[in-house]
Amino acid sequence: MEQVTRSAFRRWACLMMGFGLGLPWSCKAADEATEYQVKAAFLLNFTKFIEWPAAAFAAPDSPIAICILGDDPFGGALDQMVAGEVVNRRKVAAQRIKRAPPPKSCQVLFAGGSEKDLSKILPGLGPGVLSVGEGETFLRDGGMIAFVVENRRVRFEINRTAADNAGIKLSSRLLSVAKSVE
Repeated sequence: MEQVTRSAFRRWACLMMGFGLGLPWSCKAADEATEYQVKAAFLLNFTKFIEWPAAAFAAPDSPIAICILGDDPFGGALDQMVAGEVVNRRKVAAQRIKRAPPPKSCQVLFAGGSEKDLSKILPGLGPGVLSVGEGETFLRDGGMIAFVVENRRVRFEINRTAADNAGIKLSSRLLSVAKSVE
């Protein structure tokens, strides 16, 4: 178990270094990571570069909830990434949900490619929810961050207008490492 934890930590540390420096994830340990392990690391890291409105949380001590809508492609990777994590004095938690979340219950919503009717779900999320998904159409449907795979590397694109409309402030560091910002 200790070896698995050490290996996971090395992968995570390498991914975080690459993300923080704006470099593609190219460490040997990170190359061995699966696509969804990398995406899980990005989801956690996004929380470090976002400023939510105070109204996004039910209480001052509410955790930052990363919610997976519908099918969960992460397996246990996201749970491992967020275990024991604290961002801006808030614990980070992962949740799985089957329908659009009630207000203040999710601060990050990941909608996988299997989710239908995203163009109807995303506008109804309300303020303070960072929406993350996959593929080129996600941003057109109103999403804020879309994962894209390019040359076997996980990258992301940002719809800054959608984030601004939800009251979410994106760090300039996050914007600078995005593949594109609309």
